[in-house]
Amino acid sequence: MYRTVSVKLKDRVLADIEAEARARRTTRSAVVRERLERPGAASGSVWGRMQDLVIRGDTAPADLASNKARLRGYGGSRRR
Repeated sequence: MYRTVSVKLKDRVLADIEAEARARRTTRSAVVRERLERPGAASGSVWGRMQDLVIRGDTAPADLASNKARLRGYGGSRRR
């Protein structure tokens, strides 16, 4: 038995859910249920909660930590 829950989502998250639902020809509710039932999401692990925010290793520059030019401005004031 399913119960109804209302949530507010950011536009980008909702757009991602809608695109997946269209591609799979299913409902937004089905996509959300499946995402909530994934391992990691239900356990509340840190990785499960931030997985979509992490840069994949193959997309980051190889010299990100060693190239001083990439660190320019790091730690400075964010006000402009």
